[in-house]
Amino acid sequence: MTEQEPIHRHFIIYKPYGVLSQFGSNDSKQQSKKFLGLLHDFPEGIMPIGRLDEKSEGLLLLTTDGKMSDFVNSQKVDKEYYAQVNGDITREAITQLSKGVEIGFDGKKYQTKPCKVFKLDAIPELPIRSQKIRDDRHGPTSWISIILNEGKFRQVRKMTSSVGFPTLRLVRVRVGNIHLSNMQVGDVVEVLDLI
Repeated sequence: MTEQEPIHRHFIIYKPYGVLSQFGSNDSKQQSKKFLGLLHDFPEGIMPIGRLDEKSEGLLLLTTDGKMSDFVNSQKVDKEYYAQVNGDITREAITQLSKGVEIGFDGKKYQTKPCKVFKLDAIPELPIRSQKIRDDRHGPTSWISIILNEGKFRQVRKMTSSVGFPTLRLVRVRVGNIHLSNMQVGDVVEVLDLI
């Protein structure tokens, strides 16, 4: 008799702004923080695939399958982000971002890999963020799409800052073939498979 493969569970969520991409902590410094467990009663052994920092929002995949997590985190799967940046981003800055820029990571300098970057023609239709972003009285903003297949800590924010256009809002809209589509902030959808 062969041993049966465990049945894994997978979820797609729209991580809200201000929620950490992890499950509870006993760390006293994090007692006031919000965790993913507030959104749904997830099964035991669930883990986020990659992370979105506390101030970032959008598509986050969760699974009980470690192999699936490793595959999605590998550099074979694209992740697309929409970033609202401070200022009217220039063609030069977009070219620099797409060729790769130097950012700080773990106390060292890191050269990001070439990626796809373009300016969005219109403001994307996204749910309103819970915390207000400064308005246009403080100067123009612009939206860009950045498609990466790596994911260092706060990478997109560090990249846009390095070319002089700090990120004001960051939303992950796609991982591989999975899109945020019409999901609303805090939505949790269980799916049969992720990839």
